[in-house]
Amino acid sequence: MDSPAKFDVRQTDGTATALLSGDWTAVDMGDAGQRLSQLLHESPRAALDLSAIGRCDTAGAFAILRAAEGKVETKEIVAPRRTARLLELVHHALRAEPVPHRPTHSVRELLDRLGRGLVHVAVEGFETMAFLGHLLTVVVRIAAHPRRMRWATCFNIAERAGLDAIPIVAITTFFIGAVVGFLGSNELAQFGAQVFAVELIGIAVMREFNIIITAVLLAGRSASSFAAEIGAMKMSQEIDAMRIMGIDPFEALVLPRFIALLFTIPLLTFVATLAGLTGGLIVSWTVLGLSPSFFFNRIVDNVGVTQFWLGMAKAPVMALVIAGIGCRQGMEVGGDVESLGRRVTTAVVHAIFSIILIDACFALLYMKLDL
Repeated sequence: MDSPAKFDVRQTDGTATALLSGDWTAVDMGDAGQRLSQLLHESPRAALDLSAIGRCDTAGAFAILRAAEGKVETKEIVAPRRTARLLELVHHALRAEPVPHRPTHSVRELLDRLGRGLVHVAVEGFETMAFLGHLLTVVVRIAAHPRRMRWATCFNIAERAGLDAIPIVAITTFFIGAVVGFLGSNELAQFGAQVFAVELIGIAVMREFNIIITAVLLAGRSASSFAAEIGAMKMSQEIDAMRIMGIDPFEALVLPRFIALLFTIPLLTFVATLAGLTGGLIVSWTVLGLSPSFFFNRIVDNVGVTQFWLGMAKAPVMALVIAGIGCRQGMEVGGDVESLGRRVTTAVVHAIFSIILIDACFALLYMKLDL
């Protein structure tokens, strides 16, 4: 039970010895510290005896040392070993000199951050190349021994990462196609060329928005999922256990995710194309009065299947990038939850940035090839 802090005074040869008892804690101390300080400073000679003290925390030790300041040296206080150690720690903390504040120079700090950033980029590049090298080794090994491939894992991941995303991909691209149709009809109406909104919808959906929307959505779903799943296994030391058992984590975890996305992203891109064209068709039908047969005839005659294949050609590249970033960030997770959250966030950000960058590179390539 808690015992309030208290003390008794014993006079011996002109020395006032304070006998402390009870619990000298922040909860039970009350004003005992102030009363003890007043007593010791009123006595010409004083001493402290903590032999009968109960519990004592840093607040109680601080009150005792403040009361004994100038009257009783810390080493002269009679106390049990545990309490004496606490008094010594608090005494050293009170005597510690504050850390001087060093003014920072903006130019030096900028150069320091720039140097650290360059080193970080170099390290990330080296680790990425090591990751790709290990993955290529696994691909060659699987090509030489196809029976080692875990197809059940691939189909399971394809269902979770790809097929389950069909509704959100279809709904998103449907509204994207409708928005493109509204914008095209409004802008082209100024020139009396509303009919060309069909070509605008076809090219925008089949060449750009189908793969971009699909890849961005999968970057949020699959890249983060891959990083979280592999990172959680890394934290729980399951990956280390796999290595001890002679199982390559790249063969069991990374490669199936690559293959799953290679199959699912083209399928999702095709679904996104149909949904986007449907959204544009509905807008053209209701706003411009263009019949569905007229819409599809202009798509076939003026847009053609080439635009569709130009968009589909990006799908395998997007799949490799999304799976690679998600798996690599998962393999880099440390042993704490903070590292897991940081790596999952990094996976999503890097995946989306890479998707936009790759799409820009494809646009430049198609422009050079006059496609």
